Amino acid sequence: MTNLLDTTDSIQLGERLRIARARAGFTQQEAADKLTLARTTLVALEKGQRRLRPEELKSMTGVYGISVNALLRPQSVSVNLVPRFRAIAPHEQDAANAALLLNDLAAAQFDLETILGITFRPHYPPERTLGPGDIRDQAEDAALEIRQRLGIGLNAIPDIVSLLELEFGVRIFIRSLGAGKISGLFAFDAQIGACILLNKDHPRERRAMTAAHELGHLIATRTQPDVVDLHTLPQSREERFAAAFAYSLLMPAAFVRRRFTELQQESGAFSPRHLILLAHQLSVSEEAMCRRLEELHLLPSGTWDSLRDRGFSGTLVRQVLGDKASTEESTVPPRLWYLAAEAYRRGLLSEGQIARMLKTDRIELRAILDVLGAEEGDRLDSL
Repeated sequence: MTNLLDTTDSIQLGERLRIARARAGFTQQEAADKLTLARTTLVALEKGQRRLRPEELKSMTGVYGISVNALLRPQSVSVNLVPRFRAIAPHEQDAANAALLLNDLAAAQFDLETILGITFRPHYPPERTLGPGDIRDQAEDAALEIRQRLGIGLNAIPDIVSLLELEFGVRIFIRSLGAGKISGLFAFDAQIGACILLNKDHPRERRAMTAAHELGHLIATRTQPDVVDLHTLPQSREERFAAAFAYSLLMPAAFVRRRFTELQQESGAFSPRHLILLAHQLSVSEEAMCRRLEELHLLPSGTWDSLRDRGFSGTLVRQVLGDKASTEESTVPPRLWYLAAEAYRRGLLSEGQIARMLKTDRIELRAILDVLGAEEGDRLDSL
């Protein structure tokens, strides 16, 4: 450890110490008290003006809850997203915990890319400035431009997570955040790019809406962090744009109007059964679909509230569609699985190291590595 401390750049190590302290939620004075150091000493260490001693390193890893390896390894990256979320939700502990998780997962993916020598090349859509006029019209235009950029026309988007990750290079993660109000988080960092965390405990359709909402922030306000609560009506102009963009992207107006007319003409009226089928076709929730139809003046305002009061529920949906077996979804999107499998195949990281980095279950990791052919010699043309 002494040799590593002697060879590690003091300024870089000091910055990592500062970030580790901030992520742990301590002020400099609080951390100094817990470490039994003078605050001036801690300031000097964080500025790289004094070398860290082995016993101080050991104390800091315990107090900050971080490993020696994370502080000293050359590939370690300084990702510091948490303070940004504290600035917009200072009293929300759930948001702080989710921000810390997003921070760690983004750093882990960056580390995997560095270890493998893979250059990160995102292809973000152009950033737009919100102008005067109706914000919903601007959201419709932006969503149409995205669809044209992707070449998908008015077709449904069945898997927006893979689209964001593979087409745009967004770092997107799915983890359990509890069944509470947080649906997702967005942050943009100049070093690591755009990062999104989605709540695995929410239905797939709700996650899709959250992902589209955060794409709206990437387009219009990418430097501002965001915490999504789909139960709260958007207040700011930027939030209203993101909400309208999500609806426009997942439920394009031209397609919705055409299908609504077709379904209505089939039986002379648009029924709850038709609502279920249209929502299923576009991979959105029945509530989102109904509210979109209200927004486009195809259904009277308040239709969804009336349906809900009359007992419309998921039971009815399952009766219409057939009881879809809810398969357990992986918490790690495709590109991140690829990076993990490649690092394991090359012998650069062990199963245990990868599981800890990605904060995932080791059994799930083993199953995915087997499927992806991470063992040396597994080739499709030899199976």
